[in-house]
Amino acid sequence: MAKMEVFNQEAKSVKTVEISDAVFSIEPNQQVMFDAVLAYQAGLRQGTHSTLTRSFVSGTGKKPFRQKGTGRARQGSTRAIQWRHGAVAFGPHPRKYGVKTNRKVRRLALRSALSEKVLESNFVLIENLNFEEMKTKKAVALLKAFGFDRKTLFVVDASEDFVNAYISMRNLPNALVTTVFDLNVYDLVNANKVVFTEKAAEKAGEVFA
Repeated sequence: MAKMEVFNQEAKSVKTVEISDAVFSIEPNQQVMFDAVLAYQAGLRQGTHSTLTRSFVSGTGKKPFRQKGTGRARQGSTRAIQWRHGAVAFGPHPRKYGVKTNRKVRRLALRSALSEKVLESNFVLIENLNFEEMKTKKAVALLKAFGFDRKTLFVVDASEDFVNAYISMRNLPNALVTTVFDLNVYDLVNANKVVFTEKAAEKAGEVFA
């Protein structure tokens, strides 16, 4: 079990706790992390794009002019792709872009992303994320105390009282609050700093190990 300092909301060290080596101290697997991010981004695509084929384009089925003798190229329908208001050839149609990843692979990707943040010294433990009131000013003060001026991901345990903090931070473009069970590799990789509450780190050690 690795030891890590725990800070309060004023960025002062208050104690040292042990965190799971199996979750926060493994050798990051870059390929698995890449696959997990790719699967996440693919899942965001709606896939509702659609084009009209000859079956759906409005128009008559009559041959526009006779086959021979006009000096023009033969034509069978005004709904063909070369005609104005005609169909689209090989156009996109509704489909699902989702990529399936196994549970073990997803877990390994999360452990790799967390361990990488620890190795890069971009991982911080905080006592809790309890705010007495819903104030964006309070969230700004917390970020300023730690010197976080870029994308910061806060991770809490679902059992904690973090509603005020969540509402206080949702207007900040460089802060995001999520729970351990909603955590994904994309958010971890995309964040410059990752801040876990003490309970969240304990829960992650149980769930992701």
